[in-house]
Amino acid sequence: MNNALQGWNDTIVALATPNGMGAIGVIRLSGSQAIEIANTLFPSKNLLQQPSHTLHVGLLKNEEMVLDEVVIALYKAPKSYTGENVVEISCHGANYIQQQIIETLASKGARPAKAGEFTQRAFINGKLDLTQAEAVADLIASNTEASKKTALHNIKGGFSKVLKQLRDELISFSALIELELDFSQEDVTFADKKQLYILLQKAQKTVSELIDSFQLGNVIKQGVSVAIIGKPNAGKSTLLNQLLNEERAIVSAIAGTTRDTVEETLNIKGILFRLIDTAGIRQHTTDEIEKIGVEKSLEKIQTADIILHLFDYTDANLNEVIAQQKSLETLNKTVITLANKTENILEATNIIINQFFPNALFMSAKNGVGITALKNTLYNAVMQPNSIGNEVIVTNARHVAALQKIREGITDILEGLNNEVPGDLLALDIRRCLHFLGEITGQVTNEDQLDYIFSKFCIGK
Repeated sequence: MNNALQGWNDTIVALATPNGMGAIGVIRLSGSQAIEIANTLFPSKNLLQQPSHTLHVGLLKNEEMVLDEVVIALYKAPKSYTGENVVEISCHGANYIQQQIIETLASKGARPAKAGEFTQRAFINGKLDLTQAEAVADLIASNTEASKKTALHNIKGGFSKVLKQLRDELISFSALIELELDFSQEDVTFADKKQLYILLQKAQKTVSELIDSFQLGNVIKQGVSVAIIGKPNAGKSTLLNQLLNEERAIVSAIAGTTRDTVEETLNIKGILFRLIDTAGIRQHTTDEIEKIGVEKSLEKIQTADIILHLFDYTDANLNEVIAQQKSLETLNKTVITLANKTENILEATNIIINQFFPNALFMSAKNGVGITALKNTLYNAVMQPNSIGNEVIVTNARHVAALQKIREGITDILEGLNNEVPGDLLALDIRRCLHFLGEITGQVTNEDQLDYIFSKFCIGK
């Protein structure tokens, strides 16, 4: 690792709880002088003589001025989150009190922490690898059960274990090749080519599965964009309100009521769906504002992951609806067709629907009929045949980019074996794979890269 990253001598301080009024706030110090600095403000007892992982109640004082009555938690190096001496001060949650304590600690020698600096120190001190550190940020940002579960699995080292096994296999392969190179003049063969093929094919399969998991990982982390489209007055806003179980969009019998897109989120079994109620799309309108709304609707269709095509089941003229459906089917997106307003069933219409929309879901957004079936269809469109168990799911685009390079390298090695490429060239490809593996885990990195990764964390973590 870069010598500039071999630990820091200064002590940092930050508020570890969110800004704002609350019952308590937690102020965190980390560094070689953390306990000494806290001790200067804590006359109740000598913190320097207290064991690690203990709590201490008393007044925090700056000379004769009482700052607050607090609880101090001590964590001595290396048994702490950062691997350094860590002090956590639980004080009352008033902004003024928290700021006064932080300013006093700064005057005693602590420096304000940068975003993510506590976790960055944990990484540099070997408490976490880079995948686990990034999973900490994912856990903080998680807003569904699925994203929380995935982040926790990676924090516990699920992804790291897979990468370590892959790295060990590549190193074993590399060692055999390098050994042959050392004894090349004796024409000695140490590497069993059949075993090498098996090893590389296994590694290639592992990497491909990790890359493929990113599609699900991105859904878990970012959510799924769902555009609700259809002709004016098809019931799009009513459907949105039913899905959300609240009156979020204005509903009226007047066609074209929705002029702009309305966006809300819906959690279905731990997956976040970003619902977009668009302006009604019709081919001819003289209303300039409605035209702008239609243009925005068309833009949302292009960026959506899933399209809900809603139409009026009782519409006497379905030609425009059929044309819209055919147009949507050319977009290479998941399209779920919804036949709405089935509270007024017409047998003649039913024949046309079955002919042109054989997979349509029949529903009545007004009466809430078919909403559960639609939620299940949305969930299954994303998750089947996927599931969120204990398998590793990649959620980070940086990791996927490196894994793609690793897969390319393994493919090159396999082709080299087939073409009987000299061992020194194979060794170069192996080193390339190991380099990109190291980029994922942080074994190969630089200070600028770390600063960029940890700058996306919150202050105090």
